[in-house]
Amino acid sequence: MLTISLCMIVKNEEMHIARCLDSVAELVDEIIIVDTGSDDRTVEIASGYTSKIYSYPWTDDFSEARNYSFSKASMDYCMWMDADDILEETEKEKFLKLKQELTPDTDIVMMKYITAFDEAGKPSFSYFRERWVRNNGKYRWIGAVHEVIPPHGSIVYSDIAICHKKMNAGNPDRNLKIYQKMLADGKTLDPRQQYYYGRELYYHKQYEEAVSVFEQFLLSPDGWIENKIEACTVCADCYFQMGQEHAALLTLLRSMSFDRPRAELCCEIGKYFLKHGNYHIAVYWYETALRVSKNEYADGFVQPDCYDYIPFLQLCVCYDKIGDRQKAKEYNEKAGACKPYSKAYLYNKQYFEHL
Repeated sequence: MLTISLCMIVKNEEMHIARCLDSVAELVDEIIIVDTGSDDRTVEIASGYTSKIYSYPWTDDFSEARNYSFSKASMDYCMWMDADDILEETEKEKFLKLKQELTPDTDIVMMKYITAFDEAGKPSFSYFRERWVRNNGKYRWIGAVHEVIPPHGSIVYSDIAICHKKMNAGNPDRNLKIYQKMLADGKTLDPRQQYYYGRELYYHKQYEEAVSVFEQFLLSPDGWIENKIEACTVCADCYFQMGQEHAALLTLLRSMSFDRPRAELCCEIGKYFLKHGNYHIAVYWYETALRVSKNEYADGFVQPDCYDYIPFLQLCVCYDKIGDRQKAKEYNEKAGACKPYSKAYLYNKQYFEHL
């Protein structure tokens, strides 16, 4: 059976770190903790799980710190987690099974990363990340922020999920400041970093500058297709926020020049036409979203609700506006089958009962 070194970089994570380590400590063979300057009880708590704790000066570069943590690993594979991540009980048996059955020629294991949940705790946003990486020195983290190990070699996709469950808000300005410092120092952002820099500007409501960054990224011949498609979504919302709704629509449609339609994009296009009272066109796009097959092992961001619940709910609204109440009611029931606890579904249900 293969062996795993859990490699973590941490700073002031006394609220999260025990929960994280409790969820995975019994499954891994070594725990490496790299502390980048904690002044709380993080190191004290971590020392209850491992003696392999190292201090590393923070240099505004996540890749540098993660590569250092990997350099301390001695097992077959390196696994990374953040302190506010957990491995749920439901995943532990699958984790051990994969350890026993993974072929030794595997270089990278991609696992689902769930980062958002609905009101009932069901995943509402996920994507795949490189989670186990062969410990042979060939795989290095790149990118000061939103760091990544470019996947190559023999790659296995697993349905094991790591959940990101932060209990307190982090520093919302940290990533943007790192990018701004890089640019001030004359550094050039590669396409992936340019994409994430645009997202940070968007989060900070600097829409005009974000659009400029996204447009440069979209015109570049380089960059991951999934990032290009997602850039269209975020850039379109920037245009919406700036009151340039037609430019937003064109940007959403532009996503299809990179690859086949995604349900997430179809829902955004449907929302545009619904807002403008073009209900029949909105119906077309929401029905298209329902026909799009969900790729569970896609490398991009996945919003599961866009493949059933959201189109059903919005089709209910569209057909109600058109005047076909029976069809509207049928679609609301389909939405309810997806999420019987949904406030929107329950509101609509009451609305139809009072008609």
